[in-house]
Amino acid sequence: MAAEGFRGPRQLWNALRWSMKGLRAGWRHEASFRFEVCLAVVVFPLGLYLGHGAMEKLALVLPMFLVLSVELLNSAIEAVVDKVSPEFHELAGRAKDMGSAAVFVLLVLMGLSWALIVGPRLAVLLRG
Repeated sequence: MAAEGFRGPRQLWNALRWSMKGLRAGWRHEASFRFEVCLAVVVFPLGLYLGHGAMEKLALVLPMFLVLSVELLNSAIEAVVDKVSPEFHELAGRAKDMGSAAVFVLLVLMGLSWALIVGPRLAVLLRG
């Protein structure tokens, strides 16, 4: 149900609390999310260090945040599907597979961003 009227500090505080609760649930219950957070802890500072200029820095770190966001959405889809239909159903399996594919697509984007930006610099260093 949509909130009506003014959204003051109390509503904003509640939204922040619910978001933190969701992040804790993702960390507690999803191994993939924990792995991706650990990856982000490495990728984020490295991307800020290796990127030349704001756009390169953004292109190196943004995909990781998108991966984390979509991983949480994928986990939410899986939780709802498991709650509604604990037994296997083709549509339930399809929903889970498509959520997983969305995460994969963003991981490919992240790899492509790093390959296009950092790859040529690494190649120059390795050549001597």
